[in-house]
Amino acid sequence: MIKFIFDMDGTVTAQETLPLIADFFGVQDEIKELTRETIAGNVPFVESFIRRVHILGKLPVQEIAELLGKVKLYQKVVDFIHAHAEDCIIATGNLDCWVARLAERISSRFYCSGGLIENDRIAKLTSILKKEKVVTYYKNLGATTVFIGDGNNDIEAMRLADISIATGLTHWPAPGVLSIADYLVFSEEALCRQLNQLLSVAQA
Repeated sequence: MIKFIFDMDGTVTAQETLPLIADFFGVQDEIKELTRETIAGNVPFVESFIRRVHILGKLPVQEIAELLGKVKLYQKVVDFIHAHAEDCIIATGNLDCWVARLAERISSRFYCSGGLIENDRIAKLTSILKKEKVVTYYKNLGATTVFIGDGNNDIEAMRLADISIATGLTHWPAPGVLSIADYLVFSEEALCRQLNQLLSVAQA
């Protein structure tokens, strides 16, 4: 049994979603700086995420969900996920209420962070996903785990996974990701070839 666990932003989506929200609502300067510092590893992901949600949580949830429901996807990656739905999982720190419509398009099992909604706004965070816990869950079921990601918040999950793939589809992978990845790909075609090879080996 093999399970492919995907980061979402920049790995399955062709855009980073939090900066997209910020641009749409005109709060991009604050978010871009936080995102840049997070990707660079200067701000811990949890702290950064809480700060970004504090900014974006004042915006209407339904409008954000509609916006992200239309975000551009890496279609070949999504096609792989659709073809192997039982073996593919999305693990994203993003909020469940924001990515609900996007999740419908990707049609995969989703693990997300959670938020309490009041008056169409995020009143508070109820949970922050630790992607490594998703990896641990499937490892405990006896699965060979493959984690695919690009950011600092993917490092612990990649370290725990049996196989890790660093992706440079949207931006250069974080240095910590590069230091532990078993494979490195820079296109969705290359990623899908690697995934299919791993699937073939697992099924042999």
